[in-house]
Amino acid sequence: MQSGRKISGCGLLVMWLMGVTLSAQAGQCPDWSQERLALESHALAEHIEIWDRAYHDQGESLIDDELYDQAVARLTNWQACLGEQVSHQPLSRVTSSRGTLDHPFAQTGLNKVDDDGVRRFTSRRDNLWIQPKVDGVAVTLRYQDGELVEAVSRGDGERGQNWTARAQQIPAVPNTLLSPLSVVLQGELYWRLKDHIQARNPATGARGAVAGAMAQASPTSQTLEQIGLFVWDRPDGPTDMATRLAELTALGFDTADYTHHLNDQRDATYWRETWFNSPLPFATDGVVLKQAERPGVRRWSSAPPEWAVAWKYPTQQALAQVRGVEFRVGRTGRVTPLLWLYPVTLEGRRISRVSLGSLERWQTWDVRPGDQVAVTLAGLTIPQVTEVVWQTRERAALSAPSPERYHLLSCFTLTPGCEAQLLARLSFLSDQLGMQGVGEGTWQALIEADVVTELLGWMELTPAQLRQAQGIGEVRAAALEAQFDAARAAPYSAWLAALGMPPGANARLGDWDTLADYSRADWQSTSGVGAMRAEALAAFFSHSEVQRMAAQLQQAGVSGF
Repeated sequence: MQSGRKISGCGLLVMWLMGVTLSAQAGQCPDWSQERLALESHALAEHIEIWDRAYHDQGESLIDDELYDQAVARLTNWQACLGEQVSHQPLSRVTSSRGTLDHPFAQTGLNKVDDDGVRRFTSRRDNLWIQPKVDGVAVTLRYQDGELVEAVSRGDGERGQNWTARAQQIPAVPNTLLSPLSVVLQGELYWRLKDHIQARNPATGARGAVAGAMAQASPTSQTLEQIGLFVWDRPDGPTDMATRLAELTALGFDTADYTHHLNDQRDATYWRETWFNSPLPFATDGVVLKQAERPGVRRWSSAPPEWAVAWKYPTQQALAQVRGVEFRVGRTGRVTPLLWLYPVTLEGRRISRVSLGSLERWQTWDVRPGDQVAVTLAGLTIPQVTEVVWQTRERAALSAPSPERYHLLSCFTLTPGCEAQLLARLSFLSDQLGMQGVGEGTWQALIEADVVTELLGWMELTPAQLRQAQGIGEVRAAALEAQFDAARAAPYSAWLAALGMPPGANARLGDWDTLADYSRADWQSTSGVGAMRAEALAAFFSHSEVQRMAAQLQQAGVSGF
C-alpha cells in the first residue's frame, strides 16, 4: 500500500514515518515486536474497558458506537496476532440496572453482509422482507393478559438486565395492550429525532442518549418522552409475516409502516437508499433483511440465524491508524501537519492522508505514528480528523518545524530547511506568470539537479543546464526555455504577486521604485489597507532579498521594475 508521493533525496518534505510499516493494515498484524504489540493490545483493552464501564454504569457514551465496533475488531485482530485467544469479551452496549433476567426467547444476533452477501441471501430465498436497522438499544417486552410484566435488555441474547420498572415509566412503551393478549415483543428503544436524515447526520449520539436515560436513577419526564419504541417482531406470533404485521398494527405499533416486502420494483437497494436519504424519526445504521418463514421460536439461540442478515450503511466514520506525520511548509510559511494513514474507505473513497489544518491542533492533540484517529468526510468530500481515539503507549519522537522559522519573507533561496517553502514559492510563481506545463514536479526536478536554488534562479538557465534535471530532455528543455522567456513579458501586477507581495497593494499606485519608497504610514493611508497589512507591505518592499530580486528583474527589462 503506497502513499503515491515521491519523497526526494534533498528533503523537500519534512516527514517522519516511524513505529509501523506499510504492512500494518486493518486485518493484518502490525509490524511491531511481540513486546510492543502486547503493550499496545493491553492498552487498547483498557480503553475499551473504560468505555464499557462508562456506558454501563454512568450511561455515558465516551465513543461513537461505530468507532467502538471498529476498536473492538482491531483489538480482536491484535490479540490474534499475539497467538492468544481473545481475552476481551466486549460488554453489550446497554446500560446496567439491578438484576438480570432470562429472555423468554433468545434475542438473535445478526450476521453483517456486504453487497455480494445481499445478492447471495436474496437469490436463495423467497418471501423476503426488509426493515430499517434502528440505532437504539434492544429490549424484550413480555405481556401477560395484555399487561406489561417484564422488560429485559438484550444483554448477551440469552440473559439481560431487568428493565421492567424503567420501561413502565416510558410513555412509548404501553403498560397495557389494546387487546388482552399474552405476547412477547422484541424491539428497539430509540431516541426520538425530528426528520432525521442519516446520510447528512451520521453521528447523532442517539444510542448513547437512550442508554444514558435508562441508566439514570430518576430521569425527567421530558427525557422519558424522548424515548420511542420500534417493535421489529413478535417471535411467538404467526408464521406468516403479513399476519404478524397486521396483529402488531392492531396492537397499536407502527411496525408495518417500516416493514416491506421485497420485489423487483422495490428491492433491498431501493429501501436501503430510501431510508438512508429520507427523513425518519430515529437514527439508523443499515437495514435488516429477513425471510418470513423461520424455525420454531423454541429453537432460537443468540447466535446469528440463517434467516436474517444486517446490511449496514457505508462506514461514515473510520478508525484509522497513523503511519506517519508530515509537516508541510507552504509558500507563506504556514506549517501544516499532514497525517499519513493506513488506508481506510469512506463513502467509497480510499483515504490515506488527511490534513490537521494547523500546527496548533497537532500540538494540542500530539498525534504520533501508531495513534488511532477518527476520520470523517466533511461535506462528503473532504477528509478530516474529528478526534484522537487513543494513543500508543510507546511514543515516537517527532520534532515539528518552529513556526517562527517560516514566514512571508523566509526561504527565497535554497538554504537548509527551506526546500518545501521554496518549492511552494516556485509553484505559485509559475502559476501567476502563466507558465504552461511548469508545476511542482518540474521545479522539484530542477531543485534536485541543483540548477534552481532561488526564486528567480530559472531566468538565465540554458538548455544544457535544464537537461541536467531528471526527465528533461532536449524537447522538454526547449519548451521550458520558451515558457521562461514568455514569463518575462507578464504584467507588472502578476510579477508583484509572483514575488510574494502581500495582498492589498495596487500596481496602479506606481512602479517598483515608487512603491518601495512607501512608508508604513503611506500604506496605511491607502484605501483598503489596515495597520497589519501596512506593516507587512512595508516589510516586503524593504526586505533585502526582495530588493535584490527587484534589481535582477530591472536588469532583465521586466516592465515596472
